[in-house]
Amino acid sequence: MSVVLALLFAAKLTYSPGKKFPTMRFQEKLAAIQQQKNSVLCVGLDPDPARIPASLLPDQPLPARVLAFNRAIIATTAPYASAFKINFAFYEAMGSAGWSVLEETASLLPDDVVSIADAKRGDIGNSTRFYARSVYETLGFDSCTVAPYMGQDSYVPFLEYGDKMTFILARTSNPGAADLQERDVDGAPLYHLLTNQIAALPAELKQAAGLVVGATSPTALASIRAIVPGMPFLIPGVGAQGGDAQAVMQAAYDAPGAVLINSSRGIIYASTDETFAEAAATAAKRLQTTLASFM
Repeated sequence: MSVVLALLFAAKLTYSPGKKFPTMRFQEKLAAIQQQKNSVLCVGLDPDPARIPASLLPDQPLPARVLAFNRAIIATTAPYASAFKINFAFYEAMGSAGWSVLEETASLLPDDVVSIADAKRGDIGNSTRFYARSVYETLGFDSCTVAPYMGQDSYVPFLEYGDKMTFILARTSNPGAADLQERDVDGAPLYHLLTNQIAALPAELKQAAGLVVGATSPTALASIRAIVPGMPFLIPGVGAQGGDAQAVMQAAYDAPGAVLINSSRGIIYASTDETFAEAAATAAKRLQTTLASFM
């Protein structure tokens, strides 16, 4: 175990945040955090068992190793992050124990970040109401990702939680995004149709709406920003997927609270040996500094 990691475990892997934020709407809270920390960075907590350092609690079961991994990553990267995104898939794959790890991981997040449930929910209205209740009431997340393929009833129940933020998938960064999202609809891509529908929502719903827009096409990103100035964007794809930080910030950033740039693998797997926590901190600080230069 590295010296830094040993010290973190001895200190129970805690990070002492800056000032606490009073109850406020998501975008207001995020803007305040970003101004305090000079950061638009979101760290993705995607714990792949195959990439967790072999030296980390080797005699313990997987859920305990994942929790220890997350605890170390949070403790070392939190000074540079304004948000953490927890991808539910990596926890659900561990069965019932994974849900406990997910809840415990969420409880470790400090006060000066926002939490994102990367659950990509989306169903008929009655089911969606219960998905929203699970994420926002039972688990207590600040925000959630939602897939809109089934129409407005797949995301409006989430938007009814006005102090939360629901990030609706618009134009994603994966190679398969072009299969549907780029399809022409009356002379414009499908993601423009969706964006215009979100822009036309009643004010009380729109204030709780954000979009997931991938970093791999700054042109698409800029075109979406032109439709919804100031709306919060969760932007994956910088780092392992090849998105350029400068191009993304120039296309999307227009105010504090309007952009979160997510990096998962590029930070949490910066090293897969016993120095993983220090390496993650270095990678997070480097990206935070780069992004801050365009704020």
